[in-house]
Amino acid sequence: MISRLTTLGLNGIEGYRISVECFISGGLPGFEIVGLPDASVKEARERVRAAVKTSGFKFPPSRITVNLAPANTKKSGTVYDLPILLGILAAFGQVNLPDETHAFLGELSLEGKLRPVPGVLPMAIAAAKCGIRTLYVPMQNAPEATLAEGITVIPVFSVSQLMAHLRGGPKIEPQPVWVQGERCRKVPDFKDVMGQENAKRALEIAAAGGHNVLMVGPPGSGKSMLAKRLPSILPDMTRAEALEVTQIHSIMGLVDPESPLVTVRPFRSPHHTVTPPGLVGGGSVPRPGEISLAHRGVLFLDELPEFRKETMEVMRQPLEDGQVTITRASATETYPCQFMLVCAMNPCRCGWYGDPSGRCSCTERSVQDYVGRISGPLLDRIDIIIEVPAVSFEELVERKEGEPSAAIKARVDAARARQHKRFAGTGTNSNARMTPEQLHKICTLSDECAALMEEAFETMGLTARSYDRILKVARTIADLDNAEEIGVAHVAEAIQYRTYKIGRN
Repeated sequence: MISRLTTLGLNGIEGYRISVECFISGGLPGFEIVGLPDASVKEARERVRAAVKTSGFKFPPSRITVNLAPANTKKSGTVYDLPILLGILAAFGQVNLPDETHAFLGELSLEGKLRPVPGVLPMAIAAAKCGIRTLYVPMQNAPEATLAEGITVIPVFSVSQLMAHLRGGPKIEPQPVWVQGERCRKVPDFKDVMGQENAKRALEIAAAGGHNVLMVGPPGSGKSMLAKRLPSILPDMTRAEALEVTQIHSIMGLVDPESPLVTVRPFRSPHHTVTPPGLVGGGSVPRPGEISLAHRGVLFLDELPEFRKETMEVMRQPLEDGQVTITRASATETYPCQFMLVCAMNPCRCGWYGDPSGRCSCTERSVQDYVGRISGPLLDRIDIIIEVPAVSFEELVERKEGEPSAAIKARVDAARARQHKRFAGTGTNSNARMTPEQLHKICTLSDECAALMEEAFETMGLTARSYDRILKVARTIADLDNAEEIGVAHVAEAIQYRTYKIGRN
């Protein structure tokens, strides 16, 4: 007796079709799962056995073999519990399964109820692409699954409910397509920030062009406060970007069942004790790291020199490529990671180096040792370095409300609109992501601008990479000014954001 049904699996952030084949034969009772299952898949045997009995059905006292095909792909997770159970009951003649345009997935409790599983959205999108028209998922995952277009989602509460549905009893109504309501995540506003106009200007330029930023200043100057408000001025995500981000968050089980679509750009702020695999991804079964969870959003590294050197260095290639490839013995996965890197640091260990109060107690050697933890190649990948001085007493007492995020965002949106028009059809979405060919074509300089850049190149000891990044920032400043050509003022301001020398005043 053989039964076949369809389920889905995950390969990186993409789903793929899996055929569940169940064979029941005579001989001594046994239950084997083959097809490269990991420990969590093998444990499905006990969950399925208990769920069958507690749901009021008979578990076959025979030899059971379940094959998850294709058998050369590693299977992990608890998503296969439900299809394995249905395959066994169908092979034993207790239920007739629908045709291959139906697919099933979900984790089982011992009492036969379905529990939510991670990664439902990428699996639902893959199901729609491979011709599946009806997808049965745990009830809590149903709103998320409806984000995939062209597929009917059936929310399942328990095994007994699903069996009644398949046997012609009370039907389970399809899940309505989730529609975004007024509920949204509140993001801190720039109007709460007193003073720091130079830093606000730098972050506006960074948001307009997607540039990486490093803020240097004493404790309490507002570096973290500024960084947390950056998402409030970033352009709204398109539907395609929102789905892309939601798929990554879905894999990690971070999707809100009541509001499954991630509509606000991510803001991730890992602690400085994070490991390299935690930052870029990894593990025995590769999983996305913080840089992928920050995809299309902001990765904020506070107290940058406190991060371990090897942790910081693993970001160098992903910052350039916009993706990271994790290779393990079991699999090789590639995850997207186009994010804005925003860093903050004190100028020395005590935090007050160069402050007019003279309260710094660090020696020059200790200052250089502290900031020397940040390598030159990593600093070279940061477009804007801005000093964030301590807020003055007058600014604190005055309590003057700053410019709201909505006003800043309007200028950022206008600058991004010019970039989208300029890069239409190229795959580039911001000035920071310009290719060398686009940079050569778009960032042409007048003789006066070229002379200024030459002087900066010689006096500041710039590299070819930092030269290109200054040009990209200058192009963004010109976009904010609605200027067709890069002017001297734009180049001068862009150079200004590279003049701060870490560890020297």
